[in-house]
Amino acid sequence: MNLGFSSGDDLEIIKQNRKLFFDALGISEDNIAWSKLVHGNKVLVANSPIKGEDCDAVITNKPNVFACVSIADCTPVLIYDAKNKAVAAIHAGWRGTAANIVTETLKAMQSNYGTKGEDCLAFIGACIGEQNFEVGEEVAVQFSDDVKRFDESKQKHFIDLKKENKKQLLQFGLKESNIEISNYCTITDNDKFFSYRKEKGVTGRMLAVIGFKE
Repeated sequence: MNLGFSSGDDLEIIKQNRKLFFDALGISEDNIAWSKLVHGNKVLVANSPIKGEDCDAVITNKPNVFACVSIADCTPVLIYDAKNKAVAAIHAGWRGTAANIVTETLKAMQSNYGTKGEDCLAFIGACIGEQNFEVGEEVAVQFSDDVKRFDESKQKHFIDLKKENKKQLLQFGLKESNIEISNYCTITDNDKFFSYRKEKGVTGRMLAVIGFKE
């Protein structure tokens, strides 16, 4: 079920997989809003089904426009503003997470739709887990101590991307009870999920999609 066009896989098979995926959701692929991902913290405001450039988060308040991002180790974060009927799909790689992409997305929702944290529900999906996200000092220095640990035996740092993205949600005012976090790790559970790191770049992509029908 590879859903990613940029993965080097057979395009016809990917098209069939995407049709199966969107059919299962009861929506048309023609109704998605997505962007070329660059591991940054820019946000695409989608008033219609479009493809943006160089953005790692998509927000919309339009019925039948479904925000969509692809992932394969990076953290997918989905947000729903129940009061203002607005949504966000976020691709939070370590660079985007370090650049506070969740915070920037919520600020964009606040600016465009009047979003407040207390009105939001959020889901942090399967990504590379802390136990497998081994990084060097140059990456670790970009994260605070409460989301990283140093392993003496390996002389490496380990970063908890789920915890850092949850922290950004909480700091914006989301209630902890309104944040759900997947227990899955794309490396540990590689039989269920694609992992760019585990499969050394030769892997498929998953999609995270959120929106509401008219």
